[in-house]
Formats: sequence, C-alpha cells, structure tokens
Amino acid sequence: MAKSRIQFICQNCGSVHTRWAGKCDACGEWNTLVEEGTSGGIGSGPSSLRTSRKGRPVALTSLAGEIEDAPRIASGISELDRATGGGFVRGSALLVGGDPGIGKSTLLTQAAAALARRGNRIVYVSGEEAVAQIRLRAQRLGAADSTVELAAETNVEDILATIADGRRPDLVIIDSIQTLWTDAADSAPGTVTQVRAAAQALIRYAKSTGAAIVLVGHVTKEGQIAGPRVVEHMVDAVLYFEGEGGHHHRILRTVKNRFGPTDEIGVFEMSDKGLREVSNPSELFLGERHAAAPGAAVFAGMEGTRPVLVEIQSLVAPTSLGTPRRAVVGWDSPRLAMVLAVLEAHCGVRFGQHDVYLNVAGGYRIAEPAADLAVAAALVSSLTGLALPADCVYFGEISLSGAIRPVAHAQQRLKEAEKLGFGQAVLPRGSEELGSGNDSRAFQPATLADLVVRIAGSLRRDTDD
Repeated sequence: MAKSRIQFICQNCGSVHTRWAGKCDACGEWNTLVEEGTSGGIGSGPSSLRTSRKGRPVALTSLAGEIEDAPRIASGISELDRATGGGFVRGSALLVGGDPGIGKSTLLTQAAAALARRGNRIVYVSGEEAVAQIRLRAQRLGAADSTVELAAETNVEDILATIADGRRPDLVIIDSIQTLWTDAADSAPGTVTQVRAAAQALIRYAKSTGAAIVLVGHVTKEGQIAGPRVVEHMVDAVLYFEGEGGHHHRILRTVKNRFGPTDEIGVFEMSDKGLREVSNPSELFLGERHAAAPGAAVFAGMEGTRPVLVEIQSLVAPTSLGTPRRAVVGWDSPRLAMVLAVLEAHCGVRFGQHDVYLNVAGGYRIAEPAADLAVAAALVSSLTGLALPADCVYFGEISLSGAIRPVAHAQQRLKEAEKLGFGQAVLPRGSEELGSGNDSRAFQPATLADLVVRIAGSLRRDTDD
C-alpha cells in the first residue's frame, strides 16, 4: 500500500501530525491543524518521481581573508542601531515583529530613507499595501525625497528576480513575510509551509549575495510572532516592537542577535511626523511621577548597556473577598507572590487580608530580578501609608531567606540616578565600589527586614513629631 502524502501541520507551532485532531498535541491550541501536501512543506524529502542527483563539491576556504565591504550598515537612527548591535549586518536576515498598527512599517520606512540618503541601495517590497499608500506614508514622514525603490509584490520568485536586476541592494525590506507565497509550496499564503519556504528562499539569497534582509512578522494575541517558531531559528536576529495603546512611546526590544547583545532596547516616541528617538528613556518614564504618593518606588534597572529608571506603583487595600486579589501589570506574577511570602515570613508584614495591585508606570515591562527591592519598598509604603523619599532609588534581588543579594552594574545605575537628581539609594551590600558622591546617602541593608524597619522607623518619627 502506498504511503500517504497528506500531513496536517499546526499553524501555531509548526508541528506535523499524520491525522487531523481538534487539538495540537505540541502546543495545546485548538483548531490549528490544516491539511497540506508534503511536496514542498515541512518534513518533505525529494519527490519519488525525481531521480536523485549526485552532489557537487563545494569550495572550502579559510577563516582568514579580506572582507569586501564594511560588516555593518549603520542607519544613522541611534536607537535602531543600538537595538541591532551597531547596524544591519551584511548578508544577515532580521525578523521584526509587533502588534498591528504599532509602527513597524513607519520605523522601517524611516530607516530605509535614512540609509538611502547615505548612498545605499534600499528596496522596499510590500505585500500588504499598494505603492501609492507607501508614498503617502513617506510624504507624512518627510522621506519622499529619498531614493528608496518600491514594489508591491507577493511572489517570492518575482521578488528575487526583481532585486537581482542591477546593482546588488544593500538592504531589502519585506513587509510582511505572512503575505508571501512561493511556487515551491502548494499551500495558501500565511500557512506554515509558505512562510517557511518563503523565508528560506530569502535567507538563501541574503547569504549568497551579502544583502541584508529585514522580514516583518505579525504578532498573535499571545504576543508571539505568528507562523512557525522555526522562522525565528532561521534568521540571525529577532526584534519585537512593543508599546501600549494609551502611551506614545515604543520600545524596540532585541530577543535574539547572532552579531550583538540580546538584551538591548531602543526607545521611540510616536508623533504625527513619525517616530522620534528618545535618548533618555528615564525622563520619559518618570515624567508624570507624583512623588508624594505612598506606594511608589523608583527602580534603577538595566536594559543591556543602558540604565533605565522607572516608577513601580503598588496599592495595598483591605479586601472584602475570601481570597485576596493579586493583580500585576508589567512584572512577573510569581515573583510578586515570592516577595509577598518573604515579607510575611521574615518581616512580619501581613497581606492576607489585603488586595495587592502592582503596576510598572508608562507601560514598561521589567524582567530582571533586581526589581525585587523596589517592589518590596513600594508594598510596605502602600501598606503603611507612608510615602518613600522622593529622591531615592531602589535595586536589589531578594532571596527566599530574606537576604538581599547584589546585582550587576550598580555603578551605572547610580550614575543614571544621580544625573536625574536622585541623591539617595537603597542597594545590596557587597555591590561594586560606589562613587564618592554616593557613599554618604546610600543605605545597604543586609536583609529585607532592615529595610522594613527603616521604613517603619520613618513612620514612627513622623508620628512623634
């Protein structure tokens, strides 16, 4: 009996199934299995109708050798160059993801215009918009005078034939990868088979010619780039363009980079003239701060090589429910539960009869554990009703034993705080050597209980007065 040539591929994670099912066993999503042929899809081998050809030898070379061009193409947009590690690497493929309407096309249009003004050949191919729509955006952004070459096409073979005509392009922007289709696959555009085959063809072109490729990817409701995750493994760098609908700022976050750091961010502010660079994000996140309110603590964090100051807000209120509510925006919920447990077990601060709400101001998201100390200070401040000092920053990791562990880059965090007018700091013992200006006003508690005693002592002094 002949082997079946039909497979079912999950459109969420890309896993291959031999039969249809309502739920994908790999990712747990429902109604994502789509029937596709194996002639050009995932897991397909050479067709049985074709005769296997003999492989040809490939020329081997050494590591030492001359590089024809500069290894990177700097765009001149400092925040974008920071996120990419210094500019676009020639011969690399970069994937940019983000929510619809967040500003991906605006950012890439501005970057294309800036690169074209520097004498580079830039090709912008859109599968979602007509050329007239791209021109309207370019006029609004003041980029219509640049020499960017435009095209509205979705067939991969036609795109490759077009950009191969004439001088090799320095950068090719594809907006977006979900709209492309190739003759090598028989499925509809946007499916796993088409996305993978189209990305593979474009990456092969980038590696063979030295042109940089930027692919735009849509984001699902879970915040992941739509399509198979294998595309993220195929490209050299993955950037996420993040932002909240109620805020004007946007964050370009690096989550993968084979040629640079993976924890850098670029900060932009959206306006009617496009995206504007924000050279000092701390002022942006602290611009609307109400320093006299209890439950607010300023956290001195690090994003790659850049220190960022952001306000952490908490509200501890008596609950009328049997189970107190815990709500977190911009931080990790399990980490909040851990900090609450340490405060109750080692500091005697009870939250069992209180709802706890935690928010990171400005729509910013914090991932590093150094925010533990700032969160604990904000929680105690809200519970006691005492406002923390307005010119004090907090950073440090809390262990389950109640000890405060040192974190890296303490000197850079303090310098950023001092530049913005913060004269006090609460940080762990054993941190890097402090500058002469920070020694006198730095409090270094050994345990979390020491910080709670300090805050409670301030409240007791205010009561005595």
